[in-house]
Amino acid sequence: MASKVISATIRRTLTKPHGTFSRCRYLSTAAAATEVNYEDESIMMKGVRISGRPLYLDMQATTPIDPRVFDAMNASQIHEYGNPHSRTHLYGWEAENAVENARNQVAKLIEASPKEIVFVSGATEANNMAVKGVMHFYKDTKKHVITTQTEHKCVLDSCRHLQQEGFEVTYLPVKTDGLVDLEMLREAIRPDTGLVSIMAVNNEIGVVQPMEEIGMICKEHNVPFHTDAAQAIGKIPVDVKKWNVALMSMSAHKIYGPKGVGALYVRRRPRIRLEPLMNGGGQERGLRSGTGATQQIVGFGAACELAMKEMEYDEKWIKGLQERLLNGVREKLDGVVVNGSMDSRYVGNLNLSFAYVEGESLLMGLKEVAVSSGSACTSASLEPSYVLRALGVDEDMAHTSIRFGIGRFTTKEEIDKAVELTVKQVEKLREMSPLYEMVKEGIDIKNIQWSQH
Repeated sequence: MASKVISATIRRTLTKPHGTFSRCRYLSTAAAATEVNYEDESIMMKGVRISGRPLYLDMQATTPIDPRVFDAMNASQIHEYGNPHSRTHLYGWEAENAVENARNQVAKLIEASPKEIVFVSGATEANNMAVKGVMHFYKDTKKHVITTQTEHKCVLDSCRHLQQEGFEVTYLPVKTDGLVDLEMLREAIRPDTGLVSIMAVNNEIGVVQPMEEIGMICKEHNVPFHTDAAQAIGKIPVDVKKWNVALMSMSAHKIYGPKGVGALYVRRRPRIRLEPLMNGGGQERGLRSGTGATQQIVGFGAACELAMKEMEYDEKWIKGLQERLLNGVREKLDGVVVNGSMDSRYVGNLNLSFAYVEGESLLMGLKEVAVSSGSACTSASLEPSYVLRALGVDEDMAHTSIRFGIGRFTTKEEIDKAVELTVKQVEKLREMSPLYEMVKEGIDIKNIQWSQH
């Protein structure tokens, strides 16, 4: 009952007419931002004053929880509070049934068996389990790992950890569109290669790798294939059998589920073995000891079920908004570059670079739009994105990149406001840029020899 009251309150708040914009889609955690009276409301946080809550366009960092997921979690929190590993009474059985139902929901989304789903705290833990666990188990015969230069930081750091233990790692470069060179991958495989780990959808630039082709190459050479699919599940069709993956990492909070829960798909036939990262009660087939977080797991399952039902609708809606954003920016600004392939890309990720603009100033100027310059895990660094550098993007352009993340609850009004604010800020910064003035005058600044004084 409480959850219904909360959901109803959210809907009334977001649909209440505060301004001139009409509301055609509801339940957005950021929707009210476009309708805030900027003169009446302001927020001070971390020393920055902003005019009301900003638009939320950072869906690759995390997504707002779907109210329907919240309802499922709330009901479970009230009624299924037993320990799912307690086998001697009703409360444990109820919690166990809730967990197993969620396991079925997750498995169905990726065309797997429920017995192949291992619940963990998130994709970072799943990636660590997969990369380190497989190599530690087969350490006597396998000493080599293949990954790419554009992987998530937790995969790259896991590989560096293995290098410190004496393993060898090949970091494959990618093409200028962010895609893996399949022949280069084939040539990199050695007799002692124990794992290939390649992300399905890149978290910074949204590029979708040719998963079936990569899986086929790995199958031909009898090498286990692991993929970080945190940005893929629920957004693009995923079939672990068609992809020939042995291990797959997933996260709930990327698909409108709760934070703190994810899963690792571990193939049963042919069986893939891995060494657990922690020891204890032997839960999750002995691979992940510890009491399962029942309510988060229930939320993960509900999010997967919703994603499966609404994936096609979400894709059409988000694609329209992506085109609206890109066209809106390009109509008013020149020197706008899309980073990564546009042909093989998840539509909810739009990574743009703006020429002749200082990147940090652009981000600070867009404080009324919640966007990022790349991965949330590396956003504290002022260095240009290592993903964009791997694509061969010039350092100046890499510094000016902005990742716009569009999702299920994003509205047309939010996109239009984001376009307006982005264009306004870029024009403002270019007015202060002597380089932009020189370009407008027809001067080729790349051929200028700058002198030092």
